Amino acid sequence: MVSTAIVLFTRDLRIRDNPTLWRAVHAHDRVVPLFVLDDDILKGDFNRPNRATFLAESLADLDAALRGLGAGLVIRRGRLEREVADVAQETNADAVHLSLDASRYSAGRVKRLRDTIEVVGHDDTLFVVPPGRIRPSGGNDHMSVFGAYYRRWEKQDRRPVHSAPKAIDMPRMQRGKLPEPDDICKGNRSPNLAPGGETAARERLKAWLKYDAERYAEVNDELAADATSRLSPYLHFGCVSPVELVSRKGVVADFVRQVAWRDFHAQVLSARPGSTKRDYRHRGDNWRGANEDFEAWKQGRTGLPIVDAGMRQLAEEGWMHNRARLIVGHLLVKTLYIDWRLGAQHFVDLLVDGDTSNNTMNWQWVAGTGTDSRYNRTFSVDSQAKRYDPRGDYVRRYIPELRGIDGPAVHRPWTLPDDMRKALDYPDPIVDVAEGNRRFLAARGA
Repeated sequence: MVSTAIVLFTRDLRIRDNPTLWRAVHAHDRVVPLFVLDDDILKGDFNRPNRATFLAESLADLDAALRGLGAGLVIRRGRLEREVADVAQETNADAVHLSLDASRYSAGRVKRLRDTIEVVGHDDTLFVVPPGRIRPSGGNDHMSVFGAYYRRWEKQDRRPVHSAPKAIDMPRMQRGKLPEPDDICKGNRSPNLAPGGETAARERLKAWLKYDAERYAEVNDELAADATSRLSPYLHFGCVSPVELVSRKGVVADFVRQVAWRDFHAQVLSARPGSTKRDYRHRGDNWRGANEDFEAWKQGRTGLPIVDAGMRQLAEEGWMHNRARLIVGHLLVKTLYIDWRLGAQHFVDLLVDGDTSNNTMNWQWVAGTGTDSRYNRTFSVDSQAKRYDPRGDYVRRYIPELRGIDGPAVHRPWTLPDDMRKALDYPDPIVDVAEGNRRFLAARGA
């Protein structure tokens, strides 16, 4: 009897080192590669134009790769469990393989699918160490201190890196039309988005390994160097495997540690799914809501160049340097005392790598409501600018109004003579950072 299985792609849009696909191909005679444009996701707060563009490109690239193996990507749209059941009936499939994820929605998706078909879940496709694999002593369901988690994470056995299948036997069927970005989400897109797909991911990985990977520890915080891997969108959509990534020659320990943070946040959110909306650790904050300061922050018009450069990079590229994310987040929640959820949602609106667990828990870390033990820490935005953009090149790259200012003076345009300052068409600071930080500490009772 011929055995047929569905491989339901979600955030694992690749053929190389995809154990979900690899195991299904080796366990069944025929495989149906399927992607469902899920109505519940399409109508939710997470579906945004930048990610829709990246997703559409990634699906087209995945389809091309599958065609090279003798198959192709089947596209359906609607209620996920209903579409899977219909494809299973059409192809006589008796199981669906999918990659297990960390969010509350992904857990519910598996539960609903199991009402209609056998589900084979794979927990090692999206993570190096899956949520729940590392558990603390004392009966707690997750580890809340990264240092202790990382020491155990490093010692975990890793699965082998899988090659792509050599061929896929797929039943004859209507595959459906690959979606255009507007079929997923209409709206304005950032003009300089990274290209989606496994092909682009591997090109990016190859270039980074050649030029920047070995010096990652020295340059990853330098804003103007732009020497981070920029692989986060590809990790989010599974166009590159995290296990393969940390196993590659030339990848240094500091970068591996950053990948471990991704797993750490996933296991926190898996255990505390309500943290997307609620403080992981309540500090009694009476956050300010959306106001004119928040609008200035979103538009990159705070009058603080290092902050505005980060926000304009986000608007232009759908991505932001990791150090800039920390700086702009600090200004919003610590200096302006505006609710971290507003910042997190704005990032969701624009970031191509807007990963639920990473975005949520990083914002909570910055706000002092997450896993940071120094939850009242504050810093000077000016000192961050001097340390991580000492010549002002990052600011000039993203703020054209300030390109005529030489050297580090670009970080303090409000100190220029009045006639020069007025000619810039650039605002004065909306807040005194030191004073704002003091107000935050007073509000926290620190």
